[in-house]
Amino acid sequence: MAHTYTPGLRVTRRATIRKRRLLPLKGEVVVGKGDMVRHDDVVARTDLPGEVTTVNLVNRLGVMASEVPSLMLKAEGEAVTEGEAIAETRPFFKWFKRSISSPITGAVESVSSITGQVILRRPPRPVEVRAFVDGQVVDVLPSEGVVVEASGAYVQGIFGVGGERWGALRVGVDDPGQSLTADRIGPDDKGRILVGGGRIPLSSIRRAVDVGAVGIIGGGIQDQSLRDLLGYDLGVAITGTEPIGITVIVTEGFGSIRMADKAFSIFKEMEGRDASISGATQIRAGVMRPEVFVKDDTAGSEGEGDSDKGLEEGTLLRAIRAPYFGRIGRVTALPPELRAVESEARVRVLEVMFEDGERAILPRANVERIEE
Repeated sequence: MAHTYTPGLRVTRRATIRKRRLLPLKGEVVVGKGDMVRHDDVVARTDLPGEVTTVNLVNRLGVMASEVPSLMLKAEGEAVTEGEAIAETRPFFKWFKRSISSPITGAVESVSSITGQVILRRPPRPVEVRAFVDGQVVDVLPSEGVVVEASGAYVQGIFGVGGERWGALRVGVDDPGQSLTADRIGPDDKGRILVGGGRIPLSSIRRAVDVGAVGIIGGGIQDQSLRDLLGYDLGVAITGTEPIGITVIVTEGFGSIRMADKAFSIFKEMEGRDASISGATQIRAGVMRPEVFVKDDTAGSEGEGDSDKGLEEGTLLRAIRAPYFGRIGRVTALPPELRAVESEARVRVLEVMFEDGERAILPRANVERIEE
């Protein structure tokens, strides 16, 4: 077999990408097909229904459920403010009257004569979807969102936390194996995306937050640093909504790993330009990778890439299992026969030459393709 599928990530100086920018609920699309948009332009908006609060008037007033509608001071659909009376009893002697106030500001959603409960709903919460990248709207999905096409440098990472942010890139180290330490981060980095080479220290992340940097990128991170940053162990889920005040992206994995030369050289070349970053990561079905995009219309394009392309001789790849974890190399041969590995299983393998010239034979399941 000279060709086989393997998962991969994109690290390329020239790419054309298409980003689907969708609302969580149907709403209004505010741009048209062909429009040019900036990363922070609103392309669609909607209102999320407010949270509901239930008030049990049967228990609170000591009445029958069937009596509740007649005791209401507010009808369904009427607005209420926190502390305003919404229901009261009407006893013969007025000093026995009992009144119930609204615990929230919102509106009366429903009044039930069966359960005796009143449902109040807070005001709707507006949601705006922004373009994320500088590009052109190439498709409009009515009431749902748009597709934005852009060309430039595109680097996918292995793992990230934090949401979508924008800022100018600044490379704070001299080589891809050097960590960005806290003493290299200063007040001038407010609003910037900082790039290191090796492991991202926790102290550097906290320093970046203190000065107002919007993002920090490095080769790796210690799992303990991630726990300390978040305050909890991260389970198997989608990241990207963590309220940590910054977006953190690692391009290689966990531990002290140098950034791949190609990724580092792209960041170095793009230094000073505005970048769009997202730390959203999903490692289960429907893989989602953190990403960095820098618009550059003058560079041409290698297209959107072929995500179904497999391994071939010359393919750039990364080892994702020990003992070569994190190392970058190129395929030199794809033997068709099955070979026994350390576990005694017989699997398909490949021959690889790493960047330092060392050669090895690896199971094909132990590598991922890097799209160039």
